[in-house]
Amino acid sequence: DVQLVESGGGLVQPGGSLRLSCAASGFTFSINWMYWVRQAPGKGLEWVSVISSGGGSTYYADSVKGRFTISRDNAENTVYLQMNSLKPEDTAVYYCVTGYAGSWNTVRLKAPSKRSGYWGQGTQVTVSS
Repeated sequence: DVQLVESGGGLVQPGGSLRLSCAASGFTFSINWMYWVRQAPGKGLEWVSVISSGGGSTYYADSVKGRFTISRDNAENTVYLQMNSLKPEDTAVYYCVTGYAGSWNTVRLKAPSKRSGYWGQGTQVTVSS
């Protein structure tokens, strides 16, 4: 069975940094694209970042571009999200996701949904002074 376990969330001051990790098991990690999705309080789900199976292609939402970096270690079945220069509006539950059908060019046109793919339990990130 597919398992995705996020960690690394917590409380951080504006301008600070956090590194999220997602440990994956139950599928062939190295041939699957991985996604980070977030949900701010009272808001809908938002694509944050995407990385291709080999790590050669990445995508970032405009709201995080230049501040966040996605990476993966296929030998360790782990995907990371390095978050720098954090802002209060980054406060959200961050989810690790995989298993979306179709190309990213198709997937990106619709808001993420927990009815699609496989989702971790999420990790809370709170940016507050």
